Amino acid sequence: MTHLKTVLTRLFTGKWLLVSIAGLLVLGTAVSVGAYEMTKKTVTLSIDGKDQTVQTHADTVKGLLKEHDIAVDLHDKIEPGLDSKIKDQMKISWTEAHQVKVNVDGKEEKVWTTADTVKELLESENIEVGEHDKLTPDMNANISGGLSVNLEKAFQVKLNDGGKKKDVWTTSITVADLLKHNKIELKEMDRVEPGKDALVKKGEQVNITRVEKVTDVVEESIDFAVVKRKDKNLAKGKEKVVSDGKKGKVKKHYEVIMENGKEVSRELVKTENVSESQDKIVAVGTKVQTQTVSRSKSSEPSGREFYVSSTAYTANCSGCSGITATGYNLKENPNAKVIAVDPSVIPLNSKVWVEGYGYATALDTGGAINGNKIDVFFSSKSTAYSWGRKTVRIKIID
Repeated sequence: MTHLKTVLTRLFTGKWLLVSIAGLLVLGTAVSVGAYEMTKKTVTLSIDGKDQTVQTHADTVKGLLKEHDIAVDLHDKIEPGLDSKIKDQMKISWTEAHQVKVNVDGKEEKVWTTADTVKELLESENIEVGEHDKLTPDMNANISGGLSVNLEKAFQVKLNDGGKKKDVWTTSITVADLLKHNKIELKEMDRVEPGKDALVKKGEQVNITRVEKVTDVVEESIDFAVVKRKDKNLAKGKEKVVSDGKKGKVKKHYEVIMENGKEVSRELVKTENVSESQDKIVAVGTKVQTQTVSRSKSSEPSGREFYVSSTAYTANCSGCSGITATGYNLKENPNAKVIAVDPSVIPLNSKVWVEGYGYATALDTGGAINGNKIDVFFSSKSTAYSWGRKTVRIKIID
């Protein structure tokens, strides 16, 4: 019994020793770990704008990123730099770069960027966007890998729409696109130059001709015809209106082509009778009258009679043309009986009987022939001088 007790005592004593040693080892380890952890620095790590707090023993930014398996590309944005020393409560920002395509007026370029939006990307590349430029996607679109940014720079062209001129901004490639962008519609007959498929160039003028077809109805009068009929009961040489003529009316329908409000062509397509014209009927006398020969001593004709002051003139003088006011040539007709008159007293072309001269025709005028004055024509100067100046009686026959 004594021996067994001694053995058990030794056994329990050894176990407690082992347990004690193990406990000391665990405690030492825990103290060491705790001390190690307490030496870590607290850092705020921002990855693509998302913050997280981490503990690290890394000496540099590069070491910290390596701890978190972050592979930094050449184009990525790291603040502060990779070689910066880690400090407690430090903030490290990592923004991953994306490769995007930037296409400006057909010229494409691949660029790396850490911008968040299209606006930031364009600003970083010093690309200005004008008010009238066309950008896709828009300024507020987020940047992602493989994104394609397209910018069409606007330019001015001159637009003449039916005579209304203005300068417009456009990014259109063709004339058709330009019209669509400016909400301009062409009707069936309208024309555009250059054509719809033509490419639009900076400073070019695009002309739109507005063509319209209209109908114009014009009312016109039709002259009446004059019909002459022989009348045996009417003296020969006499005429008498039996019935007055009446003009007719027609409506003419024209097809009119207008370009920019101005008429360029007109075609008659229909004539419509409104009223018929009526002929004017004139009776022409054929009756031959027997003339009664006057047996009076005077043998003077009948007519309006009055006295005038008379002088004489000739065509054979220096500077005289011999052509009367009515165009009659006295030099070619030296035996003609012609007088110069005041037309307000004796109408031109009147048949006149002149006392001492005979029957004559009023075919001429004169600057000094005013009122009741006449100038009788003689072929020779001597005869004209012999007539002199005297008062004579005349009669206007017709």
